[in-house]
Amino acid sequence: MSSGVAGLDDILHGGFVPGRMYLVHGQPGTGKTLLGMHFLQEGLTTDETVLFIHGEESQDEIRMNGDAVDIDVSGAEFLDLGPDSEFFTEDYSYDLVDPSDIEQDRYTQDIHEAIREIDPDRVVVDPITQLRYVEANDYQFRKRILAFMRFLKQREITVLTTATPSTEQEYDTEIRSLSDGIIELTRGDGGRRIKVAKHRALGQRKGDHAMEIRENGLEVFPQLAPDRYEHPLESNQLEFGIPGLNELSGGGFDQRTATFISGPTGAGKTSTGTQLLTQAAANELKSAVYLFEEDIETYEHRSESIGMPVAKMRDDGLLSVTEIEPRTLSSEEFAHTVKDEIDERGTDIVMIDGLNGYTTSIQGNEEKLVRKLHALTRYLKNRGITVLVTNEISEITGISNATSNNLSYVADNLLFLSYVEMDGSLQKVVGILKKRSGNFEPNLREFEITSEGIRVGNPLTGLHGILQGAPRTGGPTDLDRYE
Repeated sequence: MSSGVAGLDDILHGGFVPGRMYLVHGQPGTGKTLLGMHFLQEGLTTDETVLFIHGEESQDEIRMNGDAVDIDVSGAEFLDLGPDSEFFTEDYSYDLVDPSDIEQDRYTQDIHEAIREIDPDRVVVDPITQLRYVEANDYQFRKRILAFMRFLKQREITVLTTATPSTEQEYDTEIRSLSDGIIELTRGDGGRRIKVAKHRALGQRKGDHAMEIRENGLEVFPQLAPDRYEHPLESNQLEFGIPGLNELSGGGFDQRTATFISGPTGAGKTSTGTQLLTQAAANELKSAVYLFEEDIETYEHRSESIGMPVAKMRDDGLLSVTEIEPRTLSSEEFAHTVKDEIDERGTDIVMIDGLNGYTTSIQGNEEKLVRKLHALTRYLKNRGITVLVTNEISEITGISNATSNNLSYVADNLLFLSYVEMDGSLQKVVGILKKRSGNFEPNLREFEITSEGIRVGNPLTGLHGILQGAPRTGGPTDLDRYE
């Protein structure tokens, strides 16, 4: 039975089991009631009868809140167990009996009568704590909930209840143990998160996942699972279209691998990646670029100014460029953005430009984001997608770390750019530090970006200390010849 939220159904391995009771657990404002409203709306779309038992908000408030996020539960039946406004102006007194006995009888009678009369397929109780307030102790509450569950299961009703974490540990333990499934909602520095802690019969996907409240209600983005896909064993190499880079990289990099292009600011990382995409487009391969550190107009202008026809590639449908706004997406939602584009366009290459912008722009802890990026690259590679990631390192000259955040283990190939001081001026060099499959040239070459594109020189010989940023002459050099 669908929960009404597609991403949550994925986490639940299809949805809820009919005739069971589920608990949605979370602090105020995490989206518990909205999830219940999605559940009821889904039932209405399939011509089911649904009942909303509520006690903290009025029926008008519930409908108004739903309208704000395009959730329509106007066709639901409502049972309001909350006190009306007269409760605060009238003097209620009880003689000879415990007040809770009167209240629990009223609650029980109202609920039973409503369910017998309406005969719903789905019920939301928001919150279940209103039943706890009228019980004398935890023992009575447990009996009440057990009786309630048996009553509903006999009628094959699926129930979604909500609760806020309580300071009473025994109460929390009781309600959790009695539920057939537990959905936990949280909100923190990493944005809104959802986790299925328990799901009898069907099980669930492990871990916590991203959730957002948007104009259409709740959206859930499960972590992508790097499942295996069947691909031919042979692998074609992607060339740069520049003889010097092709020779340096041993003919290019294999498809279905992850390549990191590292270097200091302004060294030409994005241009180098775009050069590979340009050559791929010439071979009718489709690419997608995700910009984290500049806007589309700037990227397109810079690329066009050095002879890379980005605009034409976009017009021909061989390149898509997406600008990611800072702090608007979780890592899971970004991953689903990439996945959806691959599904729609049949993308062959994905370029993430750049890694520092990714960890700054995406919501969440940096260390966790690095792990999520690793998972995304594995997912893409398993789907046969080639991945490029540009990564800015802090050193202006020399190379002390291949990548920031110790991410070199993620990369199948590592191409680096750096500045070196030669004759009192800064010049750029390019080299390969790692290539998992195939050979590569263990030399450095001079690198230059001109109005006609990227130029790569012959291997630098007779120099020492280049990786320290201050080359020393130790033999003849050939710095002026370019291929």
